Amino acid sequence: MVENVVYPAYFDAELSRSEGRRVPTDLAVEAPTVDEIAKAVQQVGYDAVVERDATYSREFEARGSVVVKGTEDTAKNDLVQAIAAYLGVLRE
Repeated sequence: MVENVVYPAYFDAELSRSEGRRVPTDLAVEAPTVDEIAKAVQQVGYDAVVERDATYSREFEARGSVVVKGTEDTAKNDLVQAIAAYLGVLRE
């Protein structure tokens, strides 16, 4: 089973691309949490496991991560873009 790890920095509007953001600024949100990301992953249709102690390699503070399971047929970039779209919807 393929697992992808997704970090809050991927979706953080306050970060630049070189600091770890992986989505365009119009899809990014301010201070995303792992709980919001896990909810968005479930909306996309995958299982999510929250790891609260994980730290993204480009950050110093642990904000956690979300392990997305069962993504054999999806590229990570496509997955991240879909999650970002749902994060925006959840924030409205």
